[in-house]
Amino acid sequence: MNDLSTSLLLIAALAIAAPLAARSLDRWLRIPIIVFEILMGMLLGPSLLGWIQSSSFTDTLADFGLAMLFFVAGNEIDFAAIRGRPAYRATAGWLISLALGVGAGFLLAPGFEAAVIIGVALSSTALGTLMPILRDAGEARTPLGTAVTALGAVGEFGPLIAVSLFFSGREVGPATLVLLGFVLLTGLAIFLASRSQHTFLHFQVTSTLHTSGQFAVRSIMFILTALVVLSMVLGLDMLLGAFAAGVLWQVVMARAPEADRQVIETKIDAVAFGFLVPVFFIDTGIDFDLKALVASPLTLATVPLFLLLLLLARGVPSLLAAPRRSSFADKRAVALFAATGLPIIVAVTGIGKDEGLISSGTAAAMIGAGMLSVLLFPLLALHGRKATPVDPAAGLATHPPHA
Repeated sequence: MNDLSTSLLLIAALAIAAPLAARSLDRWLRIPIIVFEILMGMLLGPSLLGWIQSSSFTDTLADFGLAMLFFVAGNEIDFAAIRGRPAYRATAGWLISLALGVGAGFLLAPGFEAAVIIGVALSSTALGTLMPILRDAGEARTPLGTAVTALGAVGEFGPLIAVSLFFSGREVGPATLVLLGFVLLTGLAIFLASRSQHTFLHFQVTSTLHTSGQFAVRSIMFILTALVVLSMVLGLDMLLGAFAAGVLWQVVMARAPEADRQVIETKIDAVAFGFLVPVFFIDTGIDFDLKALVASPLTLATVPLFLLLLLLARGVPSLLAAPRRSSFADKRAVALFAATGLPIIVAVTGIGKDEGLISSGTAAAMIGAGMLSVLLFPLLALHGRKATPVDPAAGLATHPPHA
């Protein structure tokens, strides 16, 4: 077999091994599957064993996986639940986080653009990563889950806007106009979708739901691809289009039969978390520059520093969005969940490294801190919290209200 065939086979094997490893440790320690995916990618990648080599094909699959992760995040946000106080306070907290992050960036790296890269990375929240964790823990529809969803929505959408504005290759003024044009176009599409009954589309979805036609899945891939391509043509970050596609699909299917929506959600999960998203996280581990990280003791020492900055710059301001009358445990969980970041960190540091604005060591240190945040922060946030029973028929948590 050639190198590509071997790499594809090993990546598929790692995608199977990761949930088995997570499940084997679940009774003692709840570790997100993505941590195993990244670590296994590092183990078999060029940094250590060298059994898997990154290629343009695997990188393309990984890009689709990252786009699908943001599509799922946009699709799963309950805007009715987070509008008002949760959204306003989450936005205020993110603006404070961005300011603190950019300030820390000025202290750690020379140059305005490098500081913005670090600041945007430090102000991110990995909603796409947290949603499955919250769902599995039965916290998705609780007051805590609502607050974290609001923080995650702003913590993904805000950095995407910042990236598109500052790194689109244009002056800020024209870039802002282009961004506003994209927002208006997608906003108009979402508005029109919300006003339509979509009778024909829902009929096609229902009639092909259990056939080889699979109209729903094909429509999802079309909407995702169309908005990703549109964002790229306009010089914006592709993840902005992926996020908007998830929101648009949610609106389109809002009036579909409940049973059909549940089946489609299962299919989305299968495509995303059964195929594309694992490839992204495994590829992240494969591409991780471990040599650049360990080459200098100073660079290695910045990993815990960036982890601490994630907690201080992102976690602490996010307490503004904590539910009313929250206990200390709830506030701790809010701060830790909000400080959990990785996909945006990977994307932003990749831009910074490709443009020569930050070093490979700095990028590796930030990604390392992001991986540690995914490993540690949700674990600490859920520590001592009882799993909430979930109604398998409705998929909703039956969580008692917080005192």
